[in-house]
Amino acid sequence: MNRTIELVQTIYEIKQLEDIDEPQIALAGRSNVGKSSLVNRLAGRKKLAKISSKPGKTRSLNYYKVNPDGYFLVDLPGYGYAKCSKTERTKWAKLIEAYMTDNKQIRAVVVLLDSRLTPQKIDLELTSYLRSMGIPIIPVLTKADKPKQRDRAKLQKQWQAILQQDKPPICFSSKTGMGEDKLWDILAEFAGS
Repeated sequence: MNRTIELVQTIYEIKQLEDIDEPQIALAGRSNVGKSSLVNRLAGRKKLAKISSKPGKTRSLNYYKVNPDGYFLVDLPGYGYAKCSKTERTKWAKLIEAYMTDNKQIRAVVVLLDSRLTPQKIDLELTSYLRSMGIPIIPVLTKADKPKQRDRAKLQKQWQAILQQDKPPICFSSKTGMGEDKLWDILAEFAGS
């Protein structure tokens, strides 16, 4: 299928949030985990989502419309070690919480996890939070072209056990395209398209 992705809305403040009546799949992950690279890979364009060598570039909710499927990928601000003030981080947290709470259109959250790292406390906190809200998690191990296959497999088993899921996380590489088709299939399944 020939899909296109376009940025249609950027939200910086809670008061800008509005009900969008199409299915939504959020993208969440630590700063510098590769969310923007993943969006660009899926879009087939290098400059749709801004990429920076400095973590924490995404400071807003970015709504990307997936056509012709008719659902949104919503890129959330990265969490973790972004170099910004505590006030700014608190503002992001409140924005994300406002977006997630009572949003009937969220079908799942793609949680991006660095394939080079053992499960991090901050990622465990996020997945626990999502599970407590009853939101399905689509775990994706990013930068999967970097570690050895056996190390990736070990990490997949760890996350599968932590999340208590039937299937292991998807291994994804924005560089090589590894896992791209599989991710598209899962997104379409959750979005109901």
